[in-house]
Amino acid sequence: MNRARFAVRLVATLLLAACVAGCAYVAEKQGELIFRPTKDEWWGFRNANVAYEERWIPVGANGEKLHAFWAKADDPAAPVLLYLHGARWNITGSVTRIERWRKLGFNVLAIDYRGFGRSTDVSPTESLAYEDAETAWDWIGRAEPGRSRVIVGHSLGGAIAAELAVRRPEATGVVLEATFTSIRDMVEHTAWRFMPVGLILTQEFNTLAKISRIQAPLLIVHGTNDAIVPYEMGERLFSAATSPRKRFIRVEGGSHHNLSSVAFEQYRAAVLELFRAPRSIEAGAPS
Repeated sequence: MNRARFAVRLVATLLLAACVAGCAYVAEKQGELIFRPTKDEWWGFRNANVAYEERWIPVGANGEKLHAFWAKADDPAAPVLLYLHGARWNITGSVTRIERWRKLGFNVLAIDYRGFGRSTDVSPTESLAYEDAETAWDWIGRAEPGRSRVIVGHSLGGAIAAELAVRRPEATGVVLEATFTSIRDMVEHTAWRFMPVGLILTQEFNTLAKISRIQAPLLIVHGTNDAIVPYEMGERLFSAATSPRKRFIRVEGGSHHNLSSVAFEQYRAAVLELFRAPRSIEAGAPS
């Protein structure tokens, strides 16, 4: 009996130690685990047949910079769109999405957060990403004064876009693509769900808590076959949104990555309806 009790206690102690060690690792590395930043070009970038002007945007107080792509619309009077990409790939992995937004009638500024691509190499965090987005937004205001401005975020970029929309209510439109409700909710869909990650989580990206504060015209898009961010999270965000002009696009069979390709015509209709964009977008075409 004593041996049996000892064995049970030993196993419990080992499991507790593993849990503590795992939580300590998550606490220290959560920024890298959430962002998974990469410096490498996306494998399809060179074959995408797009050529954008580069921009370098000073950020922070230590001489750091954001690397950005500037994609000009065909219409010189076009509004400006700030594109915020998701985790893992840098802006080279978003060039096809950037091009579709350009064809929908927008000048597009797409940035890499610090830690990604050719931007200053630091460990990304939630607060730094918010500062990066806000800095890029203000840069657009100075570079293109008087233009209407729209915020678009994909996946993790959607959580950053939501925060920016709260901080900058002058935005004339907000788009959240394949965006999660919060990191806490996402943890429940990962291998970390058995650990008390919530006790040590400091980078929450709580989109759900902010969505009701966004009063700009709001478009939320989610694919029914999204294998990364559950489809129901998009529905929850839409239900919680209080914008007087909001729309949800359910992309049947859409994955995490192909929404604007599969539902390009739905995007076009939503942009015309919500953002009062120039009619010139009707000449656009998906790529």
